[in-house]
Parts: sequence; structure tokens; C-alpha cells
Amino acid sequence: MTPDNIYIFRFGRERLDNRLIIRYSHKWTGRQRINEIDLRLHKQKHPRIFENESELLNYLEGHLLKHEAKVRAREKEKQKEHEHEVSDSASK
Repeated sequence: MTPDNIYIFRFGRERLDNRLIIRYSHKWTGRQRINEIDLRLHKQKHPRIFENESELLNYLEGHLLKHEAKVRAREKEKQKEHEHEVSDSASK
């Protein structure tokens, strides 16, 4: 058996605190085989571990949908506040 090889991708806005760690090995044909994918967001002590790319993509898709819903809710709230301010200034 050959030892695992590791790719580390760092990403994020502040000091690259998010990491995607991919552990892989090589098959006897020379092709790469992914053994494990770790996703560490915001300096987590216990990362989310995925066995393959499809599990990771399913998690990220769900995470993205939740994030987009939060962003839309914030935008609606800001829009309501702005409309309230405009109506107050027009009545003066």
C-alpha cells in the first residue's frame, strides 16, 4: 500500500480560515482515488468528513440554500426600513 497524499485548499475572506483537505491515494493503474474529504469552516475543531464528492456537493448545496434565504430575509428587512424612513420624511 502507498501512503495517502494530501491536497489542502485554503479559502475565505479573513486569513484564509476555511480549509478543504482531500486525502487521496493512487490505484495500481495510476489513477487517483479519493479516500476522504474534510471540510473545516471557520476554524472548526471537528471537521465535516465526506467519503466522496457527491456527499460534499449535496452538503454545500443545502448550506448555500440556507445562506441565500438568510440574505434574502436581510434584504427584505432593509427594504422595509428604508420604505419606513422615506414615508416618515415625506410626512414631515
